[in-house]
Amino acid sequence: MHAMDLTLNEFGLPSDMLVWQVVLLTIISFGVGLLGGFVGLALGTMRLPAMLLIGMAAPIAGGTNILVSSLASLTGAIRHFREGRVDMRVVLFMGVPAFAGAFIGGFASDVVDEGVLLFLAGLLVGWQGVEFFILARNRRKSGSQHLFGADLEGSPGIFSRNRITAEAGIGLGVGLLGGAVGLILGSIRLPALIRILKIDPRIAAGTNLFIGFFLGALGFVGHAVQGEVDYPLLACMGAAAMVGSYIGAKYTGRASLNTLIASMGAVLVVVGVLLVWRAFE
Repeated sequence: MHAMDLTLNEFGLPSDMLVWQVVLLTIISFGVGLLGGFVGLALGTMRLPAMLLIGMAAPIAGGTNILVSSLASLTGAIRHFREGRVDMRVVLFMGVPAFAGAFIGGFASDVVDEGVLLFLAGLLVGWQGVEFFILARNRRKSGSQHLFGADLEGSPGIFSRNRITAEAGIGLGVGLLGGAVGLILGSIRLPALIRILKIDPRIAAGTNLFIGFFLGALGFVGHAVQGEVDYPLLACMGAAAMVGSYIGAKYTGRASLNTLIASMGAVLVVVGVLLVWRAFE
């Protein structure tokens, strides 16, 4: 047998994946984890297209990817938590509704066409990315410390009743959408955290990953029950994503706020394009 045709089955592992495919996806998973840990996103929307492009069945790719996202979120969140960049108030006000929404959304996945949901999510995420670019550019030009109308450098956030209500509503809505399409969708939660609560983007990044871990774990259960997981691939991609995310989170606190916001903008634009692309598959 040619080396390029070797599968994991040849090594006694329950997977039909070719060895070169697993190696490639593991490398991609590390790189995506590194970037995701830095900007505070699980970025499953960047891993999933790569898995689909090499020929994985969509249900298996989705089920495997969602736990990889959860594991990447976990290690990144641990680093952020240790360095004081996780706000438990945000987890309570936005995370808990998101968990409930994801649970309900999983049962409602057949009610609305998935392509429509992904297309709308992609447009929203992409536009948020463009806005982040504009804000970072304006900040550099003016030298202002003000973004979204507030000084976000070290900002603990504004937790008024109206803002908390809006954030909880967004958390529930994003959870419903994510549960329906099988994605964590931290790329929608992150801009909302910064825009509505006016919280330091570094704290938003850490808290968003913390919420993402639990959402991914909840979403994984349904896939696992239906046998839609490639466990050997999960082990390789998950380990690489965890290491990458942990390293990436280290640089969140070291980068300038402008660099972090511009990076978030770039990632959100790419994720938005990928979501729209997937909507038309």
